[in-house]
Amino acid sequence: MEEKKLDINSVIGFILIFGILMYMLWQNQPTPEELEAQEKAKQEQIKAEKKASEPNQAKITTAEDYTAGATSDSLQLVNLKNKLGVLAYSETLASENNETLVETDLFALKFNNRGGYLSEVRLKEFVDFNDEPIYIVKDNNASFNINFGTTESRIVNTRDRYFVPTVTKNGDNTIVSMKLKVSESKFLEYRYELKNNDYMIDFTVRSQGFSDVINSSQAVNLDWNLKTYRHAKSISYENRYTEVVFEYEDGKDDYLGQQEQTEDTAEDVSYVAFKQHFFTSVLLADAPFKTGAFESRNLVQDEEVDTVYTKAFVAKLPLELAGGEINKTMDWYYGPSDYKILNAYDRNLDEIVPLGWGIFGWINKYVFIPLFGFLGGFLPYGIAIIVMTILIKLLLSFVQYKQFLSQAKMKILKPELDAIREKYKDNKMKAQQETMALQTKAGASPLSGCLPALVQLPVFYALFQFFPSAFDLRQKSFLWVEDLSSYDTVANLPFSIPFYGDHVSLFPLLASIAIFFYMRLTTGQQVNTQPQQEGMPDMGKMMKYMMYFSPIMMLFFFNNYASGLSLYYFISNLISIGIILVIKNYILDEDKIHAQIQENKKKPKKQSKFQARMQEMMEQAEKQKQAQQKKKR
Repeated sequence: MEEKKLDINSVIGFILIFGILMYMLWQNQPTPEELEAQEKAKQEQIKAEKKASEPNQAKITTAEDYTAGATSDSLQLVNLKNKLGVLAYSETLASENNETLVETDLFALKFNNRGGYLSEVRLKEFVDFNDEPIYIVKDNNASFNINFGTTESRIVNTRDRYFVPTVTKNGDNTIVSMKLKVSESKFLEYRYELKNNDYMIDFTVRSQGFSDVINSSQAVNLDWNLKTYRHAKSISYENRYTEVVFEYEDGKDDYLGQQEQTEDTAEDVSYVAFKQHFFTSVLLADAPFKTGAFESRNLVQDEEVDTVYTKAFVAKLPLELAGGEINKTMDWYYGPSDYKILNAYDRNLDEIVPLGWGIFGWINKYVFIPLFGFLGGFLPYGIAIIVMTILIKLLLSFVQYKQFLSQAKMKILKPELDAIREKYKDNKMKAQQETMALQTKAGASPLSGCLPALVQLPVFYALFQFFPSAFDLRQKSFLWVEDLSSYDTVANLPFSIPFYGDHVSLFPLLASIAIFFYMRLTTGQQVNTQPQQEGMPDMGKMMKYMMYFSPIMMLFFFNNYASGLSLYYFISNLISIGIILVIKNYILDEDKIHAQIQENKKKPKKQSKFQARMQEMMEQAEKQKQAQQKKKR
């Protein structure tokens, strides 16, 4: 048997092969960078597998999930897709320029490419009280967002997503298209069409190929927020007319009011307006939103500190899907709260201007607005206010005549009325019956003096609503007044008086003085006709208190109001004083009135049904009283 020996050549061969293998492994080992990339990819794969195993947990992505600039590296693209899913494609289209600028005759606009919404709206024809440009939207005071869930169980807020902008022309109109793309053929588009000399912007939100992106089982919400800028000298006065107005249920309108914080909901919402005093932002829908939720919050707690914004508004409106896609045609209005401009659109936008409800609004729309527009067409606006006041007072002068005539009759009858009350001082019911009988025969009644005053109330209230809403008065000067839509200042105080302010306005002061003398004339007449009744307040003293209290209240209340309104009240009361003096000194003759009353007393006077009923009730009450007294005895 042959003995096996160790072959030295084989040993050397194995050693050489092992050495070569070790050298090859050393040469091909990964670099630290490659090891880091492999580890990162492994971790991303683990996260993706974990997410896939939890399909019901939605992920909310924010602006921090985005990378700036185009992405070409495969690992970064994988990372982006893991964060954003199908919408990661939109981030590959992002550019360094984040704004798109467009101008028309009326607007200077900026569109934020990150979110696709209007990030700046400047009205080119107007300036504020400091001669600064009027901005409705600027410096992130507004946001527009569509919120929806995806089929990948993510929550998307479009304000965080990059939109691809394109600007084209359609005749004289400018088309701004902002597209949030998930591929070249699938996108969510905001389409704005701007027309020259028009404050209304056509606005459409539509999607293409999003039926497999949007989770149709979840709500799709449109969120619009705005903090309204201060534009007027008096921030408190401007804030009084700043509010949310909305139309719902086929033509009804409502508003949130002036509380510190308030909210409301409505169905079938046609438009929502974030109204400032003289400017407004409106989102209108061609087909009503199914519901709407609105909120208003006051931002002015201290007028010395809170000087930039007035209120914060929020609107939440649901969008309905059709075949899994969004297709909503709407309009934006950014412009003046001018009744004539808003009314011309024939979409019930005139309700945004607070002209008063019922008959008060009717008087403003069909009488005062056309009249003032006519006068303002050829007269300075201060003169137009004076002329309109004169016309109104002349038209109502017959009412003042009737009122003063009634007071004169009651003054003449006062001695006889006092005699009746003295005669029947122990029988109040009988005294009232005799008083009514005498007034009926003489053709004089306290009600005949009250009714003419009631006729003037609708006119008074309508004008109270008209002047603060008259856009034409904005920044129009008259005499020492720089702006008839704001308060005038003839002196600045070194301190602030509660409810009055830190300035002295002359027109409210003049109006208060005129009111005092007017009330002195009318109150003196009324005091002489009001006999004192036992157990009743002293009407004479009450009227004297009112004679002093009313002018003071006027002075404090109107010191921060529009000077145009104070000018109206000043001229109105001057004319009233003149009319009363003319009636008293040249028209009414008390001797003739007395003779007429005596003639009326001789004539048989048939009681009206109301007077007969009143007398019957008084007689029944007297009988019941007498019966109760007998029982007590």
